Amino acid sequence: MDQAAPRGTRDILPPESGIWQQLEERFDDICQRYGYGEIRLPSFEHTEVFARGVGDSSDIVRKEMYTFDDRAGRSLTLRPEGTAGVARAFVQHGLSSEAYPVKLYYRMNLFRYEAVQKGRQREFNQFGAECFGSADPAVDAEVIGLVDRFLAELGLTAVRLELNSIGCPDCRSNYHETLRDWLRPRIASFCPDCQQRFEMNPLRILDCKVPEDQARLHDAPLLFDGLDPDCRAHFERVTELLDAQGIRYQINPRIVRGLDYYSRTVFEFISENVGTQGTICGGGRYDGLVAALGGGEVPGCGFAMGVERLLMELEAQSCLPSLPARSRLYLASLDRAAQTAAAGLADRLRQEGITTCSDLVGRSLRAQMKYAARSGFSHVIVLGSDELASGSGRLRRLSDGAEEEVRLDADAIRSRLDPRTAD
Repeated sequence: MDQAAPRGTRDILPPESGIWQQLEERFDDICQRYGYGEIRLPSFEHTEVFARGVGDSSDIVRKEMYTFDDRAGRSLTLRPEGTAGVARAFVQHGLSSEAYPVKLYYRMNLFRYEAVQKGRQREFNQFGAECFGSADPAVDAEVIGLVDRFLAELGLTAVRLELNSIGCPDCRSNYHETLRDWLRPRIASFCPDCQQRFEMNPLRILDCKVPEDQARLHDAPLLFDGLDPDCRAHFERVTELLDAQGIRYQINPRIVRGLDYYSRTVFEFISENVGTQGTICGGGRYDGLVAALGGGEVPGCGFAMGVERLLMELEAQSCLPSLPARSRLYLASLDRAAQTAAAGLADRLRQEGITTCSDLVGRSLRAQMKYAARSGFSHVIVLGSDELASGSGRLRRLSDGAEEEVRLDADAIRSRLDPRTAD
């Protein structure tokens, strides 16, 4: 049996998992402060959700999805992204009848079959949020502001926001013809994927990751230059609201994002520390997605943030969340009776919120003390017949060996633990 995790996946063990928990708690907090409620989705959906929502011309649908037939012959897909599933849930549960806007956030693992590289795994994790029910540019600005505030509170500084508008369907339809006319005499020199995109959706060519193709696109016409008055006014209002919040940004007319459901505002938060792609977070508006999944004409806007990439950026900028200092008490026992007493005392201490462990292996006292030191316990109490008879023991602080007498009850022990590190 191969004992390694499958390629493109990884295990997350303590203490790293504690850092993840800190990050998740901070994300929960910022979303709730902005009025978002958590949604939890299935790990797989009917394949049609992604084919219709994400788009047949996207790389995700064409090349990256883990799709399989169940025993009844139904095509199912492990979720490769979050927004389409959230929109499906919005439609299924009739959330269009709720007061607008409907604000939802999530933390989920996702699956894409792609080349494994720095910051890119086949099973990965995302934070995300979606806001349904308003076409107002204020939604775009608030969604961007949420991300900006979250990154700022984490202490990140060397991250830039890039912003664009890809217009409405009419803008894009006109641009497709302009872009095809420009590409037609040049397309033979592009990669095979781009040659397929030329007919299916030429806008996807602008998102090609092949460096040579990006260089060839340097003089291509820009969709941004052909925005109609309504789309241009929408974008200008977004930037006005970002300016009002003091959020710095760069307009990058070449951002198109990799999913077909986007419209008007698109954005990315970019760094130089997370691999070749550089994007920590991306998102934008998707006013046609709910309708594509069988719902009404409900506008939406949201973002998704790669957790692994975010952690890489936090580490690069020395901003990783620190684990809270905690008093961890180990009850060492000298004999069977002391082990029994330790089990009861540990239970009472845990009820008081104190992290407490006792011997579960039948180790010698020396081995128990060695285990406590190696496992990061802050304090030890040794229990034997004398301690049980007197109802008191010696509380030893492992960092410097200091000892003091303490009664063997939860209140007394808690009061002697350092209040700065007690649970």
